Amino acid sequence: MSRKNKISSQPAYESLFFSRTSDFLSLYLERQAGRSYYTKKAYKAGLSSFYDYIVDIRKISPMQFQYSQCSYQLILEYSQYLQEELHRKNSTVNSKLAAIKAYLEYSSDCDAAVISVYVAVCRVPLLVVPKVQMPIIQNKDLAGFLDSPDHTRIGNRDRFMLILLFDSAIRVSELVRITLGDIIEDNGSYSVLIHGKGRKERCIVLSERTGKHMGGYLKAYHKDSRGEASRPLFYTVTHGVVSDMSVRNVERILNKYGAKARQDAPGIPSSVSPHTVRRSRATSLYRDGVPLEQVSALLGHSQIETTRSHYASPSPEQMKAAVEKGSNKVPEQKPEWLGHTDDLKRKFGLV
Repeated sequence: MSRKNKISSQPAYESLFFSRTSDFLSLYLERQAGRSYYTKKAYKAGLSSFYDYIVDIRKISPMQFQYSQCSYQLILEYSQYLQEELHRKNSTVNSKLAAIKAYLEYSSDCDAAVISVYVAVCRVPLLVVPKVQMPIIQNKDLAGFLDSPDHTRIGNRDRFMLILLFDSAIRVSELVRITLGDIIEDNGSYSVLIHGKGRKERCIVLSERTGKHMGGYLKAYHKDSRGEASRPLFYTVTHGVVSDMSVRNVERILNKYGAKARQDAPGIPSSVSPHTVRRSRATSLYRDGVPLEQVSALLGHSQIETTRSHYASPSPEQMKAAVEKGSNKVPEQKPEWLGHTDDLKRKFGLV
């Protein structure tokens, strides 16, 4: 084959499927769409998995694989491969398909020729994911859990962290981003500016009790740094260097106190994460009669249906009260008539 033919067989770079992945992940998601670190991480993992499938399983070079080859049938087979060969959960498969669809939507905005590919791939069905009732910390166990840290300097910090997570129902990613400049004090009352998903901000007013814990924590941990607006509210010190507390460290702290409180309250879930606390707070508010719109606003949800789907679960007492309504129409149980032996035998179908 001549050099001229080799050059002509090489597709134009912009027609290659993976030609825009770097811009999509680093430029579009971060700077333009304002998506979170976790969204970028999930999309990157999804596209990386698809890359491995194309190269390792389909044996197609990434420098040859074009948008036009990404057909409905190909993505359907990829979905089946994830399920049958890699034994991925339905939710994991859906996540990886969502990454491809989001990337194709971005690519179709860049190149109209990709629109038909995007439309075709969007027709690939998502898998059914059974809705599982996620565990929460019940009201009777909450006080013991929130007060499980020891009354030491570190214990008081951890107690405030648990209380703040519960009272505000914020995400752990939002917790570790709080700085001193986000805290607003007004005559002993505190509110916190929360930097949520998609660069959306909301202001949460703390309860009076949580406000007192906030005041005590600030005196203990930020006595000489109240003027440093960028200083993290929760931090770690390594070799004299102050750093934001990591998400992993917060998760470790919560799981530690979940295990401790479980010794006296066996009903506490076997694993307590920051989202367990968030879910417990939201469910508790809903069950106490707080309007769903207010619960949704506290959680920072864009769609109220998200709140309804994941947090609006009635308590057993509410379910019992619901089924009792109208139960007076059900006739009372009466003792069964015991007649002649042959009548009973006939009743049981033995005659």
